[in-house]
Amino acid sequence: MQKLMGLVRRCVEDYRMIETGDRIAVGVSGGKDSLVLLVLLAGLRKYCPFELEAITIDMGLGMDYSGIEALCKQWEVPYTVVKTQIGSIIFDYRKEKNPCSMCAKMRRGALNQAILDKGFHKLALGHHYDDAVETFLMSLLFEGRISCFQPVTNLDRTGILQIRPMLYIHEKTVDHFAQRMELPVIANRCPADKTTKREEVKQLIYELCQTYPDLKERIFGAIQRYPLPEWEPKGRYKRPKDPEE
Repeated sequence: MQKLMGLVRRCVEDYRMIETGDRIAVGVSGGKDSLVLLVLLAGLRKYCPFELEAITIDMGLGMDYSGIEALCKQWEVPYTVVKTQIGSIIFDYRKEKNPCSMCAKMRRGALNQAILDKGFHKLALGHHYDDAVETFLMSLLFEGRISCFQPVTNLDRTGILQIRPMLYIHEKTVDHFAQRMELPVIANRCPADKTTKREEVKQLIYELCQTYPDLKERIFGAIQRYPLPEWEPKGRYKRPKDPEE
């Protein structure tokens, strides 16, 4: 845990994500990424005091969040579940053939509104190192542009600041940590799970890495050196070595 918290602290410092006294909400879906982020930020409060709360958007797919509630009690993090009918709207009423984009927009809208209702001004998301590489390639392959989400994103219309503190942590490290900590990961019940364009790109990257083992490191470095908007580190960046290597 100390190694991963060190990577989170470096990312936070490089992009000036968190300041003492911040009120930060963590978007917790129930997947491994958001749960690992929750635990790491809960531990980080020892070094930089800030207020933290976990928020889950319940899409109405019958998922049980009692394990997450217990985890939040263990780490002394307030927890809120916002019930919605997003799942029914997407799959039953609209019968979307390509549901991911609309679903993401509706979940973001519900999450942002919940944050505003509680008076929080920062939202922490569980995107990691591999997510950045995959998003970059997805933009290139499917949209014909060089782009990626930003480490820190200012949502002008809401005043919310989105932060991604796990960008220096590899996905396999997140997986191993979730298993070692026995985090209450919830199986994704979305009908579109594992059939998305992101899954296609993830498989493509895996295959390319068999021939070019340092492919992801080169792409991530290119994102920062190019640099894409807001990706140039403000601290002294050095490629984070995966603790599992």
